[in-house]
Amino acid sequence: MRPQALAEVVGQEHLLGPGKLLAQMAATGAIHSIILWGPPGTGKTTIALLVARQSGAVFKTLAAVSAGVADLREAVEEARRALELEGRRTIIFIDEIHRWNRAQQDAILPHVESGLVTLIGATTENPSFEVISPLLSRARVLVLKPLGDDAIAALVRRALADRERGLGAMDLTLAGDAIDEIVRISGGDARRALGTLEVAADLAQSAGRRAIAIGDVTEAAQHKALQYDRAGEEHYNVISAFIKSMRASDPDAALYWMTRMIEAGEDPLFIVRRMAIFASEDIGNADPRALQIAIAVKDAVDFVGLPEGIIPLAQGVTYLASAPKSNASYLAMNAARDAARQHGALPVPMHLRNAPTRLMRELGYGSGYKYPHEYEGALADQDCLPGKLIGTIYYSPSDRGYEARIRDYLERVRKARAAARRKD
Repeated sequence: MRPQALAEVVGQEHLLGPGKLLAQMAATGAIHSIILWGPPGTGKTTIALLVARQSGAVFKTLAAVSAGVADLREAVEEARRALELEGRRTIIFIDEIHRWNRAQQDAILPHVESGLVTLIGATTENPSFEVISPLLSRARVLVLKPLGDDAIAALVRRALADRERGLGAMDLTLAGDAIDEIVRISGGDARRALGTLEVAADLAQSAGRRAIAIGDVTEAAQHKALQYDRAGEEHYNVISAFIKSMRASDPDAALYWMTRMIEAGEDPLFIVRRMAIFASEDIGNADPRALQIAIAVKDAVDFVGLPEGIIPLAQGVTYLASAPKSNASYLAMNAARDAARQHGALPVPMHLRNAPTRLMRELGYGSGYKYPHEYEGALADQDCLPGKLIGTIYYSPSDRGYEARIRDYLERVRKARAAARRKD
């Protein structure tokens, strides 16, 4: 069912519509090097093939998963002969170009620069991370979108009706809820939709039925693997959405992203590690129990394992998302770290130094130290920062949750210390 002409391509109107870039390239034959970036089953290979065919260029395909530099050299030599003998340009299509290492990508660079070949690369991964900068600077990145529900439904109906290339010879019909189910499980992937349709049609025909029912579709699909590459961009997109949902105090969204990761096979301990960081960075002292909860979830998940481990995981996620938020301790850490880097190893004040030996005591180590518990309220009027930094405030508690009590206490402490300092 691969389209035989650009007019048959469903979806990607932002690239193939009237006056759009790819449509103009194909119409004029002026093909420039491009990287097609998009999810599986959105038409990257098909579009590359049809653009090349319509332009009249020689089309050579290399699969990065199996082809190497030797295959590329052979393709380049063929391109040289085609140009010299026939006057035809060559388009080299590299499928899954992100699987080529830097040296392999470097190998095609001079031929793209010289204009001997035009590169069309296809990738499901972010080219910013997977394609070398010199190659990116010589190619335009075009983003393909997941196919919409209407597009998937149109492709399914076309395949069911086509008697030459599709399933039309089977004379089957498709119930409305069945096509809706195919659309739902396809996730915008045309290849997955057509594969599911083919198996569902076989199931219906084997049972002697003329209509494909939703049960056939469900059986054909079995378990849909959610799009989630544990080593790719989607991994970082989903975990980012998870963290930001908790930060926004949205437990519903946080639960959704958490279950997306678990259903796609993510290591639950990876999720809990991010929760522990979040508990300190984004909740902090607004709810000191948050970190305890995160560590307790880690222990529970580690002890119980999946699938039941998702239950304490969900409890922890909803707690963290619903807790009052403060990044005051995180900001204080950054400010103190900046000061340490800026000022270097400032000397420790003598009254704060330990004095385990007689010589050290004679040198004044520990001299003048005031033991706070000997003073009212366990507060002694002494500074603990190096002289150059006395009076600097790094930690400014918020007025949220338990941190409001900490703020009130520190305000009293800091006022008393400042008053003692003025008196001196």
